Amino acid sequence: MKPVYLQGKQAVLLDMNSTFMFGEDRFDSTQDYSLVYRQLGGNLPAAQVNRLIRDVMDYLTPRYPAAEYQEAFPSIPAALKAMSNTPLSDAEMSTLAMTFAMHERGHIPPAYVQALHQLATHFRLGLVIDIWAAKDLWEQYFRETGIHHLFEAVSFSSDHGCVKPSPYGFRQILQAMRLQPEDALFIGDSVRRDLGGAQAAGLDCVLVGGAESAQAIAAYPDLLSLCCDWFG
Repeated sequence: MKPVYLQGKQAVLLDMNSTFMFGEDRFDSTQDYSLVYRQLGGNLPAAQVNRLIRDVMDYLTPRYPAAEYQEAFPSIPAALKAMSNTPLSDAEMSTLAMTFAMHERGHIPPAYVQALHQLATHFRLGLVIDIWAAKDLWEQYFRETGIHHLFEAVSFSSDHGCVKPSPYGFRQILQAMRLQPEDALFIGDSVRRDLGGAQAAGLDCVLVGGAESAQAIAAYPDLLSLCCDWFG
């Protein structure tokens, strides 16, 4: 028997990172970004590449939670320009941005691909996603994993510069899917970003991944246990 809070819900909107994609944001101090960069055909010295990517992270990381950047978050090219001591060619800018994207993008385990397909048999689906790099690599990966067609609408923050908990992406998807907030609920792993953004857009929110809040309508260890509870 489905939980009572699903009554009247036509659609489920989801977060991505740590909700159904994992191993993302590989930007720790052990990373050698020049390895990916060189595979992509870049020609800058390895030390310069590593410094630039680390400087971009240092530039963007404190801005991500800052209220003044919620609807004006800088793009990767803008951050590269701000951090580079010398002008970068368009080709090098593109290669550096793709290097960043390849470290930012995670993977979707097969069980989570199956869970998304299961959700899609019962609800209309949409995504509200915060990423810093351009969306191309993610869209390609969604096609490769066979989930791209499951979503009626997708909001990537790098398209418009609005990051959660701004309600912009949530409202964008509701409008694209012609839904009222009460027609849908949101699933995410962050109290501040996902629950906060969903509430600002008038959406109920279910938390996963260990996040808990009295303001969420439910919480589950992960998306797999949610699907098990919802669908048996």
